Amino acid sequence: MLTALTFAVGVRAGVFNIGAEGQLYLGALGAVLVAALPLPGFLYFPLGLLAGVGLAVAFAAIAGILKARRGVNEVVSTIMLNWVAFWIVEYMRTYQIADPHDPSKTIPVPPQARLPLLIKGTELSAAIIVAVAFVVAVYYILWHTVIGYEIRATGLNPDAARYAGIRVERSILASFIVGGIAAGLAGFLEVTGRPPHYAITTGLSNLLGLGFDGITVSLMGLNHPLAIIPASIFVAALKVGARGMQIEAGVPLEMVKAVQGVIIISLAAPGLIRTIQARRRARLVKEVETVAS
Repeated sequence: MLTALTFAVGVRAGVFNIGAEGQLYLGALGAVLVAALPLPGFLYFPLGLLAGVGLAVAFAAIAGILKARRGVNEVVSTIMLNWVAFWIVEYMRTYQIADPHDPSKTIPVPPQARLPLLIKGTELSAAIIVAVAFVVAVYYILWHTVIGYEIRATGLNPDAARYAGIRVERSILASFIVGGIAAGLAGFLEVTGRPPHYAITTGLSNLLGLGFDGITVSLMGLNHPLAIIPASIFVAALKVGARGMQIEAGVPLEMVKAVQGVIIISLAAPGLIRTIQARRRARLVKEVETVAS
């Protein structure tokens, strides 16, 4: 849900931000780094949250500044930064904050920093409440505040937005920062609200792919914050149901990925068709103007 929000806010600003994966890793790392410090119990949660979100925002700002100030393609920069984040976190997990009792994972966050389970015996914790609340807050920001209007105006037409006095570069950077907060919060919630490990596991296996799953969810929700909520529940049901289907009915786990791919293609096709039609119309208009002149 939160990594989908990262992508959706970027699309609203006219950028293709796929850096949620790496920013999520750093959000989780921040929580674990704070857990390694000798602190009073009540400080682990707020300081872990600040550290995780802060690291993610700092990483997102790199891509945002490169895009806004230097025009660097955000797809290239975020893909590269995702791998930088992966190896930073994996290095820290292996050599700096490994659990001395179980080297396959980091030290766990202390019980005082863990979110309560809503249903015992499941992985459903209060993290879902935090995530939904944040999604609703971002919806309010995008549709009911000045900076949200500027972000959406920039995405619709940056030239018109600049002509109207909107600082396009600031809007683009703001979209990366909001996306970084969402992704960092996602990583933090994964290690504080998901049993049984409450840590980062070998190869970041409990985090791997969550950022890219967010792209699927965002596309299914048509990049609208509120529509992301039911879309994320649907994708989660697909992923969880796939495990049961593989065990009970022998359906390959990869079938879920295939279904997700079909859904993405179906959702992307209308937009692609509209883009092709718009280019054809622009070309025809240009030809008519050339002949008329």
